[in-house]
Amino acid sequence: MPAHDPQAFLPLKTDALLVLVVLLREDLHGYGIIGEVEERSAGEIQLQTGALYRLLKRLLADGLIREVEPGQVIRGDPRRFYRATRLGEVVVDAEVERLARLVRAVKQAKAGLRPRLA
Repeated sequence: MPAHDPQAFLPLKTDALLVLVVLLREDLHGYGIIGEVEERSAGEIQLQTGALYRLLKRLLADGLIREVEPGQVIRGDPRRFYRATRLGEVVVDAEVERLARLVRAVKQAKAGLRPRLA
């Protein structure tokens, strides 16, 4: 059982959700994260380097991601690689369910039904 209630992290901003999703699949460094997020969002989300590192700092502090040891050296530069934690995975699952409920409620409302979020 996670130490934190995943609901406490919701709703996630789109960029945070996508960063967590790509880090569930593989360990990545900053530029790798930027590329994967852009690709998975079909170019809709283009993270700027500074914004990404502020987001990573927050996700680290919240325990949703962690640094992977040891860092790799690429072209002479040390790179920090990140991975989603189990808590990060649980939070992603909770956010996906929250969004699915919201989509169902919108579809019900469009169909003239009284939407239910529960």
